[in-house]
Amino acid sequence: MNTFTVVFLIALAASFGIEYWLSRRQTAHVRAHRNAVPAAFKDTVSLEAHQKAADYTIDKIRLGNVERILGVAVLLWLTLGGGISLVQKVWSGFEFSPLVTGVGVILTTLFLIQLLELPMSLYQTFVIEERYGFNRNTPRQFAVDLGLQLLLSLAIGIPLLSLILWVMGSVGEYWWLLAWAILLGFSILMSWAFPTFIAPLFNKFTPLSDEALKKRIESLLVRCGFHSKGIFVMDGSRRSGHGNAYFTGIGDSKRIVFFDTLMNSLEHDELEAVLAHELGHFKRKHVLKMLLASAVMSLVGFALLGWVSGQDWFYSGLGVELRSNAAALLLFMLVAPVFTVFLRPIIAYFQRRYEFEADDFAASYTQPAHLISALVKLYRENASTLTPDPLYSAFHYSHPPAAIRIAHLSAKAS
Repeated sequence: MNTFTVVFLIALAASFGIEYWLSRRQTAHVRAHRNAVPAAFKDTVSLEAHQKAADYTIDKIRLGNVERILGVAVLLWLTLGGGISLVQKVWSGFEFSPLVTGVGVILTTLFLIQLLELPMSLYQTFVIEERYGFNRNTPRQFAVDLGLQLLLSLAIGIPLLSLILWVMGSVGEYWWLLAWAILLGFSILMSWAFPTFIAPLFNKFTPLSDEALKKRIESLLVRCGFHSKGIFVMDGSRRSGHGNAYFTGIGDSKRIVFFDTLMNSLEHDELEAVLAHELGHFKRKHVLKMLLASAVMSLVGFALLGWVSGQDWFYSGLGVELRSNAAALLLFMLVAPVFTVFLRPIIAYFQRRYEFEADDFAASYTQPAHLISALVKLYRENASTLTPDPLYSAFHYSHPPAAIRIAHLSAKAS
């Protein structure tokens, strides 16, 4: 057996084992605290709502474990099971150019993965989300979204993959540097185009019509020195009962977005506090820092891809007989997450630190008590568990656990 095959199988077993162990910890911890609301929330969250959040969390974890097992099975089939080699043989039979064949192999493999994962997505939407009263989607809307996503993936993916594969085959030894620059430029372009051209394909964005709230928000924007292209309400209730708010875009395309579900559940001062938190991410340059971190990690990734793509053991160790640029790119995309599971707690640590900084920013421009009340409502209405396992949250939570975050804001308020 190829040495790299052994390394890959050990890494796969370790990453699966770690994730499964963490999910078991989370389930046990949430279940153990199911029958008592944490002291910090006794006056604001009912036992019924707390138990609903616990059950919702456990059900999602169970589905996540099934998805994890399916993901391992699909990965093993595509690699050591010969799935990618089979796709390559099928496309080679058409006698297209290497570039067209390569794009076809990658897109076909990714389509098969999505097709195999579709039942999990359907179960999540129409069983779990429905069970807890969050689903507003319909089979027709789900199918329309799926078709639109497929068309967008083809419209965007074919030119991008074609360009990267052409660079891999034509530029020379340091092709990976140019490919990285292309991907970075593409990411920036998508950040600019998403709010204006892509997001409106899926949701309706209506300019904020509440004049009192609009004036309040505009006053906050002036105080924070933030300029955007507008304040919009998104019809999030069209698919889900979950609420959220965010700002998106770069340069002149920046816009502030509130879910209509959030507008219906929060008071004006709470909405202002939530927005101040989102603005804190921008003013503290978290978006730029995360973009730079992503750029550095992707540069390292492309450099590593540039090396392994020239090694025969990389292909044979992952069950691929026919060496090609498309196979190298596809294999790297599939197996990289197996070897980078240890990065998750590091990334999550910085994300949680940025959330604290954004909370501090919000507390300096609005009343901390308003952000606290808004967060408690969001925890309650989104059925977010108030008692996550500390180790699980260290790996998976991009936001601080509820009790820690509320305690931090309460200290600011006092």
